[in-house]
Amino acid sequence: MSIIKNLPFEWLVGIRYTRAGRRSGRNSFISFISLISMAGIALGVAALIVVLSVMNGFQKEVRDRMLSVLSHIEVYDASGSMPDWRATAREAFQDKEVIGAAPYVAAQAMLTHDDTVRGVMVRGILTQEEPKVSDVAQQIKAGSFGSLQPGEFNIILGKELARGLHVEVGDKVTMIAPQGQVTPAGVLPRLKQFTVGAIFEAGHNEYDSSLAFIQIDDAMRMFRLDGPSGLRLRVQDMQRAPQVATALSRILSGNLYILDWSKQNRTWFAAVQTEKRMMFIILTLIVAVAAFNLVSTLVMTVTDKQSDIAILRTLGASPGSIMKIFMIQGALVGLLGTAIGVGLGVIVALNVDVIVPFIEHLLGVQFLSKDIYLITALPSDLRWPDVWTIGSVSVILAFLATLYPSWRAAGVRPAEALRYE
Repeated sequence: MSIIKNLPFEWLVGIRYTRAGRRSGRNSFISFISLISMAGIALGVAALIVVLSVMNGFQKEVRDRMLSVLSHIEVYDASGSMPDWRATAREAFQDKEVIGAAPYVAAQAMLTHDDTVRGVMVRGILTQEEPKVSDVAQQIKAGSFGSLQPGEFNIILGKELARGLHVEVGDKVTMIAPQGQVTPAGVLPRLKQFTVGAIFEAGHNEYDSSLAFIQIDDAMRMFRLDGPSGLRLRVQDMQRAPQVATALSRILSGNLYILDWSKQNRTWFAAVQTEKRMMFIILTLIVAVAAFNLVSTLVMTVTDKQSDIAILRTLGASPGSIMKIFMIQGALVGLLGTAIGVGLGVIVALNVDVIVPFIEHLLGVQFLSKDIYLITALPSDLRWPDVWTIGSVSVILAFLATLYPSWRAAGVRPAEALRYE
């Protein structure tokens, strides 16, 4: 209490005007409008934090599912073949952030079963090394990942791809390679029958419906390659993959191309970032509307307090002090609304996994149906830089809203204000 009494008089008057007035119905109405402005700012800030957290959660969930199949970094030779991949792997391990390496063959082909044909991305892998760079071995839903052995011509299909071909573990599929064989009768496509050894589910429809794994020696024989297409690497922190890729470009020898996961999926990540920015702008407009409600609140306060302003001016208060009083009043409303909104938004964002199921149970609905969506629970990823940015923008908007009413209050002339008092 003593601290408040020792504040400059501008702060004392500004705080007094912020508190609910009970001396007249007009004062109470103005205070009610202030509370509405504060509540609007709080709800806007909370909504912005929750929505961005959920969007971050979806982005993280999809990214993690993509990287369970893709690699953090891919290295491939300009010639299209990397026979001495082990030497390249040894060079890559000179960077301490690289924790796994495995060769691969990448090719396109067609799979047929009965009358069904599907275009697929074929990836030849080394069964012993692949678990070091991807999670495919843990995503097997039927069959065995170890079924990929040299010369056995087994194949692992994505769940949706197997469903589209109407095959199960043990069934036969025919692979058609685009590279044809030249015969006296002309160019004929090369065909090879594979046995379905396992079915995986990554949780990402693009890969579950179009990706197939075969043993790397079978792949080189099928597509007539001298060696693997390249090398797949895993790093300790996937967020640092771009920096590690840049460092590897100075370490690795040979005519190599190095791509990290952000470049491999540049279009998707660019679309997500654009969507996030647009959502931030749209929801910031909600906060702006609530913040600029302060303009009407402060204008009403200035009109109601003209006699008080005139008395303060006659007692020696400068126009700057009068302006400061109403800026303090508006800033306090903005700060309180922002603080309440940040607290509410953080609590909701951290407990989305509890709140959403409770609402679903209460209303008897399911927001994300298992039959339609791969993700059945709303993910949330609260990022504190987003929280600080949202809070700062809210406070700045509230402060800007105080400028005009405060300037108008500073221009009140004591003689005219007291003429009819």
